[in-house]
Amino acid sequence: MGQESSKEGTGVSSASESSSKAGGGCGGGGGGSRRSRLKQRLHRRRHRSRSNSSSHHKCLAAEDFVGIALLTLVRAEMKFKDKWLACLSFGEQTFRTQISDQTDKPVWKSAKKLCLDKNGPRVARISVFETNKMYKNTLIGFCEIDLLEFLTRELESDSSSECETLNLLDPSSPDKVVGEISVSISVEDPIETEKSFARRILSIVDYNEDGHLSLSEFSDLITAFGNQVAANKKEEMFKAADKNRDGVVSMDELADLLAIQQEKEPLINCCPVCGETLEDSDTLNHMIHLTLCFDEGTGKQVMTGGFLTDKQANYGWMFKLSEWAHFSSYDIGLNSGSSGSHILVFDRRTKRLVEELIDGKIVMSMRAIYQSKLGHGLLDTGAKELLQNISEKQGRKMNSVESAKDIPKFVEFFKDQLNLAEMKYPLEHFKTFNQFFVRELKPGARPVACPERDDVAVSGADSRLTAFSSVDDSLRFWIKGRKFSVQGLLGKDICSSAFIDGTLVIFRLAPQDYHRFHSPVSGTVEQFVNIPGCLYTVNPIAVNSKYCNVFTENKRVVSIISTTEFGKVAFVAIGATMVGSITFLKKEGDHVKKGDEFGYFSFGGSTVICVFEKDAIEIDEDLLANSSRSLETLVSVGMKLGVSKKQANIGLPDLHNCVLQD
Repeated sequence: MGQESSKEGTGVSSASESSSKAGGGCGGGGGGSRRSRLKQRLHRRRHRSRSNSSSHHKCLAAEDFVGIALLTLVRAEMKFKDKWLACLSFGEQTFRTQISDQTDKPVWKSAKKLCLDKNGPRVARISVFETNKMYKNTLIGFCEIDLLEFLTRELESDSSSECETLNLLDPSSPDKVVGEISVSISVEDPIETEKSFARRILSIVDYNEDGHLSLSEFSDLITAFGNQVAANKKEEMFKAADKNRDGVVSMDELADLLAIQQEKEPLINCCPVCGETLEDSDTLNHMIHLTLCFDEGTGKQVMTGGFLTDKQANYGWMFKLSEWAHFSSYDIGLNSGSSGSHILVFDRRTKRLVEELIDGKIVMSMRAIYQSKLGHGLLDTGAKELLQNISEKQGRKMNSVESAKDIPKFVEFFKDQLNLAEMKYPLEHFKTFNQFFVRELKPGARPVACPERDDVAVSGADSRLTAFSSVDDSLRFWIKGRKFSVQGLLGKDICSSAFIDGTLVIFRLAPQDYHRFHSPVSGTVEQFVNIPGCLYTVNPIAVNSKYCNVFTENKRVVSIISTTEFGKVAFVAIGATMVGSITFLKKEGDHVKKGDEFGYFSFGGSTVICVFEKDAIEIDEDLLANSSRSLETLVSVGMKLGVSKKQANIGLPDLHNCVLQD
């Protein structure tokens, strides 16, 4: 009894004292002050952890859930001394560590929990930056970890190490090692995850921090959750854990009880961190949500979240000021206004968001020209001819011997998005910039999905892809030009009724991409038609603009490929600002195999559009899903695009494993 009296007395006293200090002497009974303090704690945690919240995770089926991985960035060894920052990118989230001291051996011990599922992202990218600039830091090295593969290997091996040391690779030369990083990766047992979460929740009301709870402290917690059913059972649950009937139980005992109860009937209907309402019937996703949201208490520094890409996470204070002033911002979807400053795409291979590199001055110019009435007026008063003249002049310059000196600067700017190891020839081989720009790749660098299956279409370019089942969908989610139509794209001489409501696939090439395009299908080239036009940029800033019609006004070459599996396929190569020429390597009457090289663009960004006849192809679901979010998907030549609908109803095997990627 003495123990009971002491515990309850201590609990009330602690709560009252804390309330008095926090509230500056505001009145209220002991129970009210304790409840007030609890709400303050929950509010502080909610405010502090909002950016780390993973409440937006998709709902998982039990058979797809692999586990919660705890990934810790422990330390690194670099080639020189600096203040270092590390970023962890996984799926559509990026997290960052604190900045280290000036050293060549930074120590972070920063942890983050990640949800693993069979169909979701599995590759985590770790990027290490030197933090010596006000606006943005410099990427020095990176590594990628297939978490599922790593954990499977650990489980199958007899011995397991606390840390794994990985090489940090040079962004522009992945075969060059620039440092090492030590990481720790583990998966929590689901039951242990629930118990661990319960302990962290219960610690909020352990006012005197002695590891034991009284009935009044436990009651405060249940009441704060707002679950009336649980509130009516709190005494019953507490007594079940109070084995010796002394009115005090350990947090471990209550954690076990709560974990069991949570399986039977969830107690928490509202996440105490992000405030999101939780579905009572979905126990698994209930647990995942709470665990990811409430990932503090691991004994390590939790990484800061709320970022979409590692580029956003590593920017300095000047960029944060520009965000505050609404000069630039990050967002997924249509690029207009300040969000047009940063173009985000979804990497299909790693299943994570990446940012497209583009010079800030060019972004400002494009926004001024393509997303304003003033810019639209300029296009109507001679700017079109100016763009044409600039492109022609730049094309001549890039064919000169002097242009070769621009190659190293180009490689440096795009170093983390340009893999020199894939090139067929070394940089020294190229005598002009355009020779480098239309570079070939090593044999096998772009494997073709299901090469023996002509009913499987593949990506025709290294590009940012959007795909739509109909033209109406493309106008709703992507193309905002007021006069776009398939007939306007293909021209009256080629456009047949079968193309009018067909499937549209847009491959947008950025300057850093491999600029040779390949045939997406197997068939015979029927004809080529040149359509003269302007040279607007094909950047999303222009495509998403309502003031111009990029695809139907730009210079383009339309080719028709006749196939057995897909009917006729229109392959449209579209020129753009700074594109000197479009060169085809096939002629009318030639047979092409899917994946065959079809042609190339000279210097500049450019686009290929494929139009399939209505009901000819079933586009892969992930490509359609991203496009419906106005999100481009980063793809490589040869990746699977879709399947012929003629074959769709004939018991085909699962094509997922046919995709051959690096």
